[in-house]
Amino acid sequence: MRIQPYKTAIVLLIVFTAVLCFGQEPYRQGTTAANFLEIGYGSAGTAMGDAYVSVASDLSAVYWNPAGLAYMEQREVQFNYQPWILDINAVSFAAGMPLSNVGTIALSLVQMDYGRNEVTTLDMQDGTGELFNAADYSFGISYSRKLANWFSFGATAKYISSQIWQSSANAFAVDLGVIVQTHFFSPTGDRGDGMNIGMSISNFGTKMQYSGKNLLNPIDILPNEGGNYQDVPGMFQTEGWELPLLFRVGVSVNPFVTSQHRLTLAVDAVHPNNNSESVNLGGQYQLTTPNGWQFFLRGGYKALFMVDSEYGLSFGGGVVMHMMQGRSLKVEYSYREIGILGSIHAYNIGLMF
Repeated sequence: MRIQPYKTAIVLLIVFTAVLCFGQEPYRQGTTAANFLEIGYGSAGTAMGDAYVSVASDLSAVYWNPAGLAYMEQREVQFNYQPWILDINAVSFAAGMPLSNVGTIALSLVQMDYGRNEVTTLDMQDGTGELFNAADYSFGISYSRKLANWFSFGATAKYISSQIWQSSANAFAVDLGVIVQTHFFSPTGDRGDGMNIGMSISNFGTKMQYSGKNLLNPIDILPNEGGNYQDVPGMFQTEGWELPLLFRVGVSVNPFVTSQHRLTLAVDAVHPNNNSESVNLGGQYQLTTPNGWQFFLRGGYKALFMVDSEYGLSFGGGVVMHMMQGRSLKVEYSYREIGILGSIHAYNIGLMF
């Protein structure tokens, strides 16, 4: 029996929406490690308020929804840089290649560098004169394929590492995602211009537990008795912390499509394991010139309905410049507000060949 795609889409949407509806207090803020995994990477997605799980169809899909990699038509490399708050720098790099009759494979690297900071102790609270580094990393291998002309699936396996001076923690995680294309609301009748439904789960993996030389401390196990060994080296054992697990389900439509113009509207519902549920809204206008160049204007709003959210409006744009021999250069920018913490600028450059 042939399964109709719209029936599958509706069933998947109901299942994921039911999962989102079961969120309840307490919201567990501050109970996960490696939170750099949830800030968003890729200027197109962040400019649209992170409402990108059903829209992603280029290399930035390694973060938003690995199923979107199946829609890549060329090899691509991409670099994203976003200076974060307090002189923290976040960068990401990815490279992907579509293979005929196999699917799309991609490699990705994310780094958040917290810079050099002063070492302080209870006895020397103004600093010891030493400096320490702190950084987080994530390395991923992704695979995506169209299982039907209307359905794609993708997965990413990730190794995650966090280092603070001479202590570190590691974890393994996977991302899973699907995108369903439908004829619904298609102004042209083409499935590619109809409603897309995207769903993903990110950072499902092991816990992170810190260990290292910085957890060694002198201990006197019998402080009230004389004659015993004092200042015996002792190792503090930290607890394991979960990764920031994210469930996303999103819908996007294209209410206006011509040979030169395309308007995309998107909405995502997000269920994290460390905060309240929220909704992201986004829009994108695409202009294609007669010579094939593409210009984008984007805007959105992140974390609508989230309890005590500092996120807000975002906007940005980009251009895809087609060059000789099938090569294209992509340049993108995004701006977003994060309340009392100020604003964030992100810059993206990619090469397709």
